[in-house]
Amino acid sequence: MIRQKIMNLIQKSVKGFQKEKVLPTFKIPEIQIEHPEEKIHGDYSTNLAMVMAKEVKKDPMEIAEILKSKIQISKSKIFEKIEIAQPGFINFFLSKEYLQKQVGEILKQGEKFGQLKIDRGQKVQVEFISANPTGPLHIGNGRGAFFGDCLANILEKASFKVAREYYINDAKVNTQIRILGKTALGKGITYLNDYLKGKIENLKEEIKKSKNEGEAGHLLAQEVQKDIKNFIEKKLKIKFDNWVSEEDLYKRNKVEKIFKWLKKKNFVYQKEGAWWIKTSEFGASQDWVVIRSPAEGGEPTYLLSDIAYHRDKFKRGFQRIINIWGADHQGHVSKIKAAAKMLGYRGDLDILISQVVRLKRGKISKRKGETVTLEDLIKEVGLDVARFLYLTKSLDSQMEFDLELAKEQSEKNPVYYIQYAYARIGSILRKSKIKNQKSKIKIKNEKILKLLSHPSELELIKQLIRFPEIVEDTAKDYQVQRIPQYAIDLATIFHQFYRDCRVISQNKNLTQARVRLILAVKIILKNTLDLMGISTPEKM
Repeated sequence: MIRQKIMNLIQKSVKGFQKEKVLPTFKIPEIQIEHPEEKIHGDYSTNLAMVMAKEVKKDPMEIAEILKSKIQISKSKIFEKIEIAQPGFINFFLSKEYLQKQVGEILKQGEKFGQLKIDRGQKVQVEFISANPTGPLHIGNGRGAFFGDCLANILEKASFKVAREYYINDAKVNTQIRILGKTALGKGITYLNDYLKGKIENLKEEIKKSKNEGEAGHLLAQEVQKDIKNFIEKKLKIKFDNWVSEEDLYKRNKVEKIFKWLKKKNFVYQKEGAWWIKTSEFGASQDWVVIRSPAEGGEPTYLLSDIAYHRDKFKRGFQRIINIWGADHQGHVSKIKAAAKMLGYRGDLDILISQVVRLKRGKISKRKGETVTLEDLIKEVGLDVARFLYLTKSLDSQMEFDLELAKEQSEKNPVYYIQYAYARIGSILRKSKIKNQKSKIKIKNEKILKLLSHPSELELIKQLIRFPEIVEDTAKDYQVQRIPQYAIDLATIFHQFYRDCRVISQNKNLTQARVRLILAVKIILKNTLDLMGISTPEKM
C-alpha cells in the first residue's frame, strides 16, 4: 500500500536525521498522509513538518526540506517529484513507472488485492439487527442490517476473524414479549396487524394452553422469529454465525448467575424493594433498576439479561465487540459501557447507533394501516439498490430513502451507474476475444504496461491503488459510507477513461495494455461491490 510506504519512508528519514544529530531525539508524532484536494499539490501530502516544528524548534519549511532530501534519495523510482509548499507541506507525486507496475500487481493478486494485515486473526464480534420478534423487519432495521453485514465484510478483508451475531429478545419476562402475549390472548392490540392475526390463528390451540402472557408471547415470538430468520438469510442474503436467545440465557441460569455475581461484588443495592446497579460509579449518569420491586412483579429488567449476555460475549474471547443498535437504544449505551467496566472487559466495546430512516418521494404498496416493511421495500427497488442506498449515509445521521431515485434505470441511479461500468468492461473483454482472462493475467511481458501513459489511464490507476486505503480506514473508523462513494468515484473515472481511450484498436500492444488495465478495474470493482454484498452483472 503506497500510503504505508510513504509513512515508512518519512519515519525512516526522521530517524536517520536524528541519528545524524541533524534533528533532536524525540518521539515521532503520528504521521498523517492525506490526498490533496487539488492535483497541483500532488497525489499524497503530509503536514508532519508543521507538527514537528515546536519540538524541533525550526521553521516548518526548513524541516520539510530536510526530510524531502533523504526521501528523494532513497525512493526516487516511486515518485516523479516531491515538492514543498507553504506553510510546510511535503507533497508527493507518484511516478508514471510506479503506477504502471501497480496494474501488474493488481492482476497478480486478483481478489486478494486490498487484503490487509492490520491485526491478523484478532477475534471480532459484530452484533446487528437484533430486532424484537414482534413482527416483520421494518425499513429502519434495514440500515443496521446492511451496515453490519458490510462492516463485517470489511473487517474480514482487513484479516480480522469476524463472527456475526443476532440477539433475539424473546425472554418470557421481557416487557415487549408480554405485550405480544396480551395481543395473542386477545387482551390488547398493541402489535395487532394482518400478519400477526394470521400467526395467532395458526397457533390458537397452543396459545390457549399458555399459562400466562409471557408464555403466549414467547410462543408467538418464536414463530415470528422463524420468518425473520428466513427473510434475512433468503432475501437479504445475510448469514449469521450465531443466533442467541435471551430466553436461553434464563434457561441456562446466566441471568441469575450474573445477579449473584453483581451482589457478591457489591455492585448492586436495594432501594424501595427494587435492586439497583451502581452504574453511576462507572461512567453512567445514574443507577438503574435490574430487579423490579415486588409491587412491580419482582422480575429482572432487560438491562440485567443484557449484562448477562455481554458477560457471555466477553467470555468467548473477543478482543473487539461491535454492537449496532437502533435509535431507541441510545440511552442504553452508557449502561452497558458501565457494566463492561464492572465486568473487567479489557477489549474494545464499540456501540454504534443507527438513526431513523424515512421514505422520500414515491409510494410503496402496503396493507392498510400497516408500516412499510423491509420486505416491501426490497420487492419495490431490489436488493442491490436497497443495500447501496442504505450504505451511502453515515449511520449516525438521519436518512431519507429516495424511492424515485432507487427505481431509476439510468445513470442517475448510482448502483446502475457502477454496475454498468462493470458490465461495460465485460462487454469489451468479450469483444477483445480473450477466451481465458485468468491465463492472460499471468503474461510475463511487463514492458507492455509502459504504454499506459495517457492522463486518464494514470488517473484510473491512482484510483485503483487507493482501494487498500479505503479498506484500512473503514476497518478503523467504521465509516462505511466511504465504500459506496469509492465505487462511484471509480466508476466515474473509468467512464472518463472509456471516453478518452479506445481499448481495442489496431495497435495490438496498446490494446493488450489497456485490456490489462480494465481487467484490473474489473477486479477492484468486484472487490468493492462484494464488500457491500452487491451483485456484479456481466451484462445489462
